[in-house]
Amino acid sequence: MIDDIKQDAQERMGKAIDALGNNFNKIRTGRAHPSILDGVTVNYYGADTPLSQVANISVLDARTLSVSPWERQMTPEIEKAIMKSSLGLNPVTTGDLMRIPMPPLTEETRKNYIKQARSEAENARVSIRNIRRDALGDVKDLLKEKEISEDDERRAQDDIQKITDKFVAQVDATLGAKEKDLMEI
Repeated sequence: MIDDIKQDAQERMGKAIDALGNNFNKIRTGRAHPSILDGVTVNYYGADTPLSQVANISVLDARTLSVSPWERQMTPEIEKAIMKSSLGLNPVTTGDLMRIPMPPLTEETRKNYIKQARSEAENARVSIRNIRRDALGDVKDLLKEKEISEDDERRAQDDIQKITDKFVAQVDATLGAKEKDLMEI
């Protein structure tokens, strides 16, 4: 029973780390990366559709993305969607190929992106601590129902805290790498 609780907590904390990675991918660095456009949706025949489902996104060079729509008439819609997004990108269309140059980051935008990254990391830490709280509550419920001894409860609490510490350290390491990436010129 206790092992199931610890396993569940570990899986959920792993998902929190994955979500943090996805959120970090949406924070733009100076380099081009297709995942920057993950949050962009396009009006595709009346339905909001992710850009990756209506076009091929690739990296031309370190500072340029290439978007080639699968249907030629979607080009203006895709262009509008990219410009409306809060990414600050301006696509350049030549025929059916769209080039998206990544503007260089100013010191101010770097600091804003670092603030955003720290906020995302704090949200992940809070999520991990909430998972710990849930797991400790489950262990206390087992103790109340006299399914485990107090010694087992104490050991389980220590194990859950160690798991939590490991995942919080992972969040901190991921944040450090992202901050370093953002500060590179």
